[in-house]
Amino acid sequence: MKFAGIIAEYDPFHNGHAWQLAQAKALGAQHVAVAMSCGLTQRGALPLLPEAVRVQAALQCGADLIFALPAPCACAGAEAFARAGVRILAAAGCDALVFGAETPDAALLMEVARVLNSEAYRTELKRQLAAGARSFAAARQAAVEALCPGTALAALLDKPNNNLAVEYCKAILEQEAPMTPVPLPRVGAGHGQALAESGHAQFASASALRALWAEQGADALTPYVPEKALELYKKAEIDGMYTDYAAAGRCELALLRAACARPEPFAAVRGVSEGLDHRLENAVRSCTGLPQLLDALTTVRYPRARMRRLAMDAALGYAAETVPALPPYLHLLGARREALPLLKHASLPLSHSLAKLEKENDACARMAAAQAAASDFGALCRRVPGPMGGVYRQKIIFLTN
Repeated sequence: MKFAGIIAEYDPFHNGHAWQLAQAKALGAQHVAVAMSCGLTQRGALPLLPEAVRVQAALQCGADLIFALPAPCACAGAEAFARAGVRILAAAGCDALVFGAETPDAALLMEVARVLNSEAYRTELKRQLAAGARSFAAARQAAVEALCPGTALAALLDKPNNNLAVEYCKAILEQEAPMTPVPLPRVGAGHGQALAESGHAQFASASALRALWAEQGADALTPYVPEKALELYKKAEIDGMYTDYAAAGRCELALLRAACARPEPFAAVRGVSEGLDHRLENAVRSCTGLPQLLDALTTVRYPRARMRRLAMDAALGYAAETVPALPPYLHLLGARREALPLLKHASLPLSHSLAKLEKENDACARMAAAQAAASDFGALCRRVPGPMGGVYRQKIIFLTN
């Protein structure tokens, strides 16, 4: 492993992320590139902090190159999220993918990935769903158990980081990416675990830190984030450069209500199955807040995380036929200058300018437009709202050793 890749949100960057970067270099990586969620996150919401703050924090704490994981790919289920991240890092030339897992066994994770990539699994999954499995996740586990009875493979899929780890391995196999999976044990708090539950003095989950910021401000994050990152967070707080989630919820619902003026407003939205577009429209018309809307949409069949992503896709007009499924370019957000020569053999169009990238071809133009929509929405929903078009004016962040 010489050039490692990491797929992340850094929402916000914390001690666990710094540990992962340090571990990648301790295992032999001379440089580390990051595909970082840009504009939106996988949970279907805006990130707490804008890209510039998150990029600076990562570069100052060990990353060498930061690429944008475009908003439509970032705001996606685990499978699509993983495919997009692997595509970016493979195109940049990374020879290894470093990620966290509750079961940090690369061979076992790849074995599960091969099962999930098989035709036998797809057939069994359909059978489990038709038999009335309580959810897709349950059907997935049951299908793997049916194909590999008495093994540890199905149980492995019961953990959130393992699930994403397997999707990374699947994406490597599907894309025939020349990357070695390097799973690391998750340290400290579990995924989404509250501070009161974890009991860890140094490591906290990103969701716990967002909640802590909302309650007590950036200074309360002091024990859980690197000092250099904390300085950036405090400045962002003073400048109002962080997301006001109450305002974001109102703005998102307003966009959804405006869409209801169109005939069949949500039929073309990504991920909408038959009948779900009407459920979404009815919920938008009757609900008075985003949490109430999500409550109305969430069922055993339709988990809340999926409904959050669906609502955001609908609000921003992300349609299946117009937004590319995979990133068609490498949008460089920040870099250490000494790492730039690594990019001379990049296999996708590369630039720090989204305006330049959108002129490459039609797919690039469509992805750039989708990214700009998310960026403008995020700028509007900050504590101190920003103007439109910021994603086209942003400058690359350089660091020099």
